Amino acid sequence: MADLPVERLGGKTLLQYAHKPMMDQLAKEGRCGRLVTVPEGFPPGSEVANTAILGYDLNKVYEGRGPLEAASIGYEMADDDFAIRCNIITIEDGKIITHNGGNLETDDARVLIEYLNEHLGSDRVKFITGIQYRHLLVIKGGNKHITCAPPHDHPNEEWKPLLVKADIPEAQETADLINDLILKSQELLAKHPYNIAKAAKGERQANSIWPWSGGYRPSMETLMQQYPEIKSGAVISAVDLIQGIGKYAGLRIIKVPGATGLADTNYEGKAQAAIDALRQDDFVFVHVEASDEAGHDGDLELKLKTIEYLDQRLIAPIYHEVKDWQDDVCIAVLPDHLTPVEMRIHVGQPVPFLIWHRGIEPDEVQQYDEVSCVNGSYGLLKLHEFMQALMAVR
Repeated sequence: MADLPVERLGGKTLLQYAHKPMMDQLAKEGRCGRLVTVPEGFPPGSEVANTAILGYDLNKVYEGRGPLEAASIGYEMADDDFAIRCNIITIEDGKIITHNGGNLETDDARVLIEYLNEHLGSDRVKFITGIQYRHLLVIKGGNKHITCAPPHDHPNEEWKPLLVKADIPEAQETADLINDLILKSQELLAKHPYNIAKAAKGERQANSIWPWSGGYRPSMETLMQQYPEIKSGAVISAVDLIQGIGKYAGLRIIKVPGATGLADTNYEGKAQAAIDALRQDDFVFVHVEASDEAGHDGDLELKLKTIEYLDQRLIAPIYHEVKDWQDDVCIAVLPDHLTPVEMRIHVGQPVPFLIWHRGIEPDEVQQYDEVSCVNGSYGLLKLHEFMQALMAVR
């Protein structure tokens, strides 16, 4: 939900402009700062930022999105598996129009993935259904040393120059294989009844796969192994990537009915799930994707609404429930990265954060936003330092 100043908002960021009394109250009563969530040399994506927020050293554990989403889906990777995220996207007039296939629904996507697997799958290549537009491609013996273009970073750009490139000669076969699958998927998807019906209505088609961010099975310690203060934990998210991080981190995955990863997600259900989890777990990681998707769509009004929904429909109910519990609860609020609504891509700048608990000594910050948090008493933290600060709360 973090952003850059927007001229249409009088030079304010969306967090400065939005009506978010709960976050502002927590900032006023708590302590604030900024956090570098993207290590140097890594892409500013959710898989990097969320793993860093949880205190992991990306140089030791990073293997891309694919293996994390495999864990979430329940696919057990073999030692020779190369797993790569596989979006279904929209291409028109030779350009990437949207990274999400026109907000593809999971039930429709499942039909398309099964169709692709029937025609393009083999003993070596397998397509696996994920959630909405986010799916998985597994290649036996694939080489991870390739460069792929995240589709959400290239809206309205020509797709052909963005095809997969090999970083080393040994990876050329993998790059060629993936590019061939992209081309064949376009031929097949154009003929599918789903897209024929979409075309007849003048709607965006889900007409190409776009694989990116692949790797091998990662080796990660659980949060409980890293932080003795945590005896058990849970993750609440509609996004398979975040669930995958949680699984490797040793957190139990809580799936909330009606959680969509979009602005229409079940905020109240996530809030109640978090409250219920806090009755038995030491650590609960609640993730909301809505602002990110609105940012990618360049939808200013919708992104403002997602911030306000988060404030009133998720954070406020949690706060009002736990503030009087006999056992103290600490609340932290932060984005994983910026998705500026006027750029529509991820940006790796520091994000604002707040930490609140009963009895904390407040700093001078009076509201929660990118500018105010510069003056927070935590200053500028980097990567694992956020979890260290959170675990130091007593």
